[in-house]
Amino acid sequence: MTKKSFFLFFLMSILFTSCIPIKDLVYLQDKNNSDEKTTIAAVESKPYRLQVNDVVRINIKAIDPKFVSIFNTTEDQNGQAGRSEAALYFDGFTVDDHGNIRMPILGEINVIGYTLEEVRLKIEKKLHEEYFKSEANVFLTVKLAGFRYTINGEVGDTGTKTLFKDNVTILEAIANAGDITTVGNRKEVTVIRQTPTGVQMHDIDLTDVNVMKSPYYYLQPNDYIYVKPLRQKTWGTGQTGIQSISTIITLLSLATTVYLIIK
Repeated sequence: MTKKSFFLFFLMSILFTSCIPIKDLVYLQDKNNSDEKTTIAAVESKPYRLQVNDVVRINIKAIDPKFVSIFNTTEDQNGQAGRSEAALYFDGFTVDDHGNIRMPILGEINVIGYTLEEVRLKIEKKLHEEYFKSEANVFLTVKLAGFRYTINGEVGDTGTKTLFKDNVTILEAIANAGDITTVGNRKEVTVIRQTPTGVQMHDIDLTDVNVMKSPYYYLQPNDYIYVKPLRQKTWGTGQTGIQSISTIITLLSLATTVYLIIK
């Protein structure tokens, strides 16, 4: 192999290894290369069980609002609750270190490890047993004060986000954060989840359509998402073919200039 051929081979190797292939950028690919239409049954999200520091919004209604006004916060009575995340934080009920929330009149109620539906039934039972008859037609809603998660790494907008939805997929969470950048590794997205038994950490491949079968496809409140960078980010040769060629031309121009100055 001549020096010229070796030099060209070296340049082509740099060009192709520095570019990010399209298969690393496309979500939900059918990697079995099947010509048939792919049908994936997503894993159903399990009901979330409340943990310490969760903020819950509880609203109690009845035929006569005066009967239940004392149980609601001032914001709830005026119908202004939920206009902002800050309002939900200050007017909601925070689960303390002992797993309790403290409500007007009802006092402390243990909710740690309960689902929102179980908390609703628990409070309704307490209201009917101690304060109201069934004829009062008490209507109770229990919701989280927004679906909170934190995302970091190679995304458009990092930080803690809040979505006002009951169920959120990891793709929705990433889209809400401005999507993964070109140099983000879609094949190894880490989800860190706090559970009553400890912290769980799992990597998922968003380029594979089978990710929808993963129990981490549906997020849980307070999940932490980390998107790792690709190696191309540290190489600095460019993310596309055009960028790589421009980098190589710049380096060649610099080398030629230095050579001519030395000569």
